[in-house]
Amino acid sequence: MPLPLGTKLGPYQILSELGAGGMGEVYRGRDTKLDREVAVKVLPASVARDPERLARFEREAKVLASLNHPNIAQIYGVQEAEGYQALVMELVPGQTLGARIKAGAIPLDETLRLAAQMVDALSAAHDKGITHRDFKPANVMITPDGVVKVLDFGLAAVSQPSSDVPTGSNVATLTMSPTSAGMIMGTAPYMSPEQARGNQADRRSDIFSFGVVLYEMLTAKQLFHGETVSDILASVLKDNPSLDVVPEQVRPLLQRCLQKDPKKRLQSIGDWDLLLDRGTPGGAAFQAAAGLLPGQTPAHLHSRFGAVSIAAAVFAIAAIALGIGYYRATQPAPLKPLTMFEVDLGTGSQQSLWGASAILSPDGRRLVYVSNRKLYTRELDELTAREIPGTDGGFAPFFSPDGKWVGFFTATKLKKIEVDGGAAIDLCDARSGRGGAWGDNGLIAATLEASGPLMQIPENGGAPVALTRLEEGETTQRYPQMLPGGKAVLYTGFVSNTDLDGADIAVTTLSGPGHRRKVLHRGGSYARYVPTYGSTGHLTFLSKGALYAVPFDPQTLETLGTPVRVLDGVAYSQGGTAEVSFADGPTGPGTLVYRRGGGSVEHQRTIQWLDSSGKAETLPAKPDVSMYLKLSPGSDRVAYSITDTWAYDMRRDTTTRLSFDGGQYPLWTPDGQFVVYRRVGEGLLWTRADGGGKPQLLVQSNSQIGPTSFTPDGKTLAYYELISGVGYDLWTVPVEIGAAGLKAGKPAPLLRTKFNERWAAFSPDGHWVAYASDESGSYQIYVRSFPDNGSKWQVSNDGGVYPRFSGTGHELFYRNEDSSRIFVVNYAAKGDSFVADKPKMWLEKQLLDSQLSYSNYDVAPDGKRIIALMPVETPESQKDQNHVIFVENFFDELKRKAPAK
Repeated sequence: MPLPLGTKLGPYQILSELGAGGMGEVYRGRDTKLDREVAVKVLPASVARDPERLARFEREAKVLASLNHPNIAQIYGVQEAEGYQALVMELVPGQTLGARIKAGAIPLDETLRLAAQMVDALSAAHDKGITHRDFKPANVMITPDGVVKVLDFGLAAVSQPSSDVPTGSNVATLTMSPTSAGMIMGTAPYMSPEQARGNQADRRSDIFSFGVVLYEMLTAKQLFHGETVSDILASVLKDNPSLDVVPEQVRPLLQRCLQKDPKKRLQSIGDWDLLLDRGTPGGAAFQAAAGLLPGQTPAHLHSRFGAVSIAAAVFAIAAIALGIGYYRATQPAPLKPLTMFEVDLGTGSQQSLWGASAILSPDGRRLVYVSNRKLYTRELDELTAREIPGTDGGFAPFFSPDGKWVGFFTATKLKKIEVDGGAAIDLCDARSGRGGAWGDNGLIAATLEASGPLMQIPENGGAPVALTRLEEGETTQRYPQMLPGGKAVLYTGFVSNTDLDGADIAVTTLSGPGHRRKVLHRGGSYARYVPTYGSTGHLTFLSKGALYAVPFDPQTLETLGTPVRVLDGVAYSQGGTAEVSFADGPTGPGTLVYRRGGGSVEHQRTIQWLDSSGKAETLPAKPDVSMYLKLSPGSDRVAYSITDTWAYDMRRDTTTRLSFDGGQYPLWTPDGQFVVYRRVGEGLLWTRADGGGKPQLLVQSNSQIGPTSFTPDGKTLAYYELISGVGYDLWTVPVEIGAAGLKAGKPAPLLRTKFNERWAAFSPDGHWVAYASDESGSYQIYVRSFPDNGSKWQVSNDGGVYPRFSGTGHELFYRNEDSSRIFVVNYAAKGDSFVADKPKMWLEKQLLDSQLSYSNYDVAPDGKRIIALMPVETPESQKDQNHVIFVENFFDELKRKAPAK
């Protein structure tokens, strides 16, 4: 129902009705405080009555208000009064472009002058990550002075970022009214084909709509038409209208704007002039028109870092660096706009679970990244990258403060190496590295065990000493960063290894009378301090793929405000790492480099049967972020887990939840009636495989523990346990299995040495046990008799983890450390001797997750198939894996989004 004239919404009095549409009714109003006329849009009930959508709408209004562009109608604020929610905007005098077109086709020179202003408006919005999605003549006003004002920016809909188009960091807050799959948003004759299909729109959709509007300006005819909306949409999707009726000079531009495939379309609207000026009379007309009005910026000067080649990116980086240096040297620099571009690191590049896989040097001049489980480096003024020899198996790299060295982890060590060449130097043992940081005090802070506190290691190597201690309830502390001066360390403390919502962003002082710990923020992980203001700066952290920032003083260790969401779509892992890195040294340019990801890097996965040829059969099960998997004795069910354990029945296509308060490393009893799993902080529990009953404690332990195998008769369970200061050892415990459940006896050591022994597996006859040990410096597969008579045989010859016996009695399987190859060894037992053949590669295929901690495959009893967790590969996900995004001037963006108080 229209508002009665004279109604007051706060200080705004309704004067007359201007129009109505799907996004509300628009009125002419008066601001009684400032004595000016305004436009008041009253929101529809679907928005006003939905608290979540309304909150998102208010956030959008703040971002859109920040555009402050001469060719965009300004947003003044959001008003709530008399039970209504309204948006207050600039009231623009004049006529709409639609009304101007009704008077007849617009001459070319006038069209180009108006179009240049529209381009300027769209470019400014696209630079902020905002997509109009309803660009049409009715949403363009022309003032009596000939100034273009684009209306309703972001009100009909605001874009989500495309998977293959880089957008500004303001995308983080642009989530109002997100388009669901199949939901059509916009006005039919001006929609892009992707909008007509109900697919996600991005800035290229605006470019298509701009082409449609430009055609209509020149011809006074609608480009796509039909008797019904369905007919119009069909025309948008299928028709390719002739462009013979438009001036020859604009045809190349329209052809690029109107491509049905967004990838073939003009990628940046700021490049429109490149397709106009071809040395024709139209080019001269454009040059005259592009003078624009006083104070306006030519559209062709907008940044063109859409999807650039590596060579173009390198050239651009050099130009930016020179420009920044000159500017800083001559005058105080104002806040600068973001500049973004992508760089392809190649197909071997991959996201990481335990630390950023692509990092910038402190001065921002060099990139080091992980590819094919090795480290590569590239100076940003070079066209090619080079491998850093001696970094095989490396992950989670971090720079020294001077940028000359890189620290990194392998499966067993923390190492360092000179970036420009030299031998890798072992610093200390690291059995499960979870991030490191190099302080300017000559010390390195690192997480050396998956469950444990931060440790301190001299930069030249030596015995690690505890840097922090686990607080009550904490299971691990990860991803440290030494704050300036080396007097405090920033890190993430986890209550559960995979519970990011329950994690704490904390800081601990390293000097003075005892360490002082302070929690800076609850929830989130991978905190990083960046010196945006010199001696002070911002604290950033990640939460569910969004990067947050809050002003922070590293001297007082105080946050100076409330965290603000500054960047969406950052790749992260369930283990808490984030794919972000900053150039944050004294001479660094304030650059961010990150990988794009809609969610955790583990989210896209399936469970598949695989044979030795690689032929795959995908199960309907939805394992979500699971990392551990175990096949039932009858091969008809599979248990999987990440924070809890589930069982999928292949025959009935049903899934049963087996744990509710944490449960990992599932293992079936030989009769398939029960499942044993570990719960962090408690030990090993058992539960019924049908989900009935209450889980019961089997083996108590506060350490990291994991069940691995039952003897065929079910009377003995093997498991590994992390012993503080020693490493992983193998244990067995006698078990009685009855109708009422499991009962354990007293545990006894199976194998205890100064090395790590893990993943014991019993043979089908129970006379042999295979396991992995790092006694040779890397994990290899060994076999011992059971009970142990003191003899052992090495089975693998090039590394191996997770041994699995088939049920045939003559095959032993294992995988390599990075999950890219499965091996099989034929064996024969002769009395007390175990005779193994040379290992043969059974399958070469990248399984999901390459970390040692994850049991991501199992072997069918007949040895003809394996069941495995596999990644879901899509062109978008593959591109996200291979590409990194550079964001120049990101520190200025932090100042805009989260200013210091």
